[in-house]
Amino acid sequence: MSLSMYQSSAPVFLRALHNLQHVLRKGEAHAEARKYDAALLLQARLTPDMLPLTRQVQIATDMAKNGCARLAGVEPLKFEDNESTFAELHARIDRAVEYIKHFKADQIDGSETRTVTIKTRSGEQQFEGQGYLLHYVIPNLFFHCTTAYAILREAGAELGKADFLGKP
Repeated sequence: MSLSMYQSSAPVFLRALHNLQHVLRKGEAHAEARKYDAALLLQARLTPDMLPLTRQVQIATDMAKNGCARLAGVEPLKFEDNESTFAELHARIDRAVEYIKHFKADQIDGSETRTVTIKTRSGEQQFEGQGYLLHYVIPNLFFHCTTAYAILREAGAELGKADFLGKP
């Protein structure tokens, strides 16, 4: 049995976002239990030249929702990137999840050779669908989910590998 582009994208993205939301909840609970300002945690970074927790979540959700849209050949839904609370980040993840769920397999399957063009800081990049999914979206999604996890773990949140991976 072969693995389709849909099976390799939407369900993977949904699981990653679900697990990211779980990790965020544990980080939020940690801040509440320690009675410190959650806004400080949302601006935490691993190192001064890395993006803060809030931006890690924003990019992770963008990777997932934009990945599905571009593989389906439609313009991605735009989010404002103005979240400043845990509640707003949870709402963003919820919106991304609902958006991804509206894509059907027949919209994404067969997109292996679809041309995908994206704008990045270094200019325009062009991919074929399969390369876009496997070499750009999935690595970026997991990089930003991992970095969010690492920021919260470094801040003292009680997180382990099972929190990141979620339940099978």
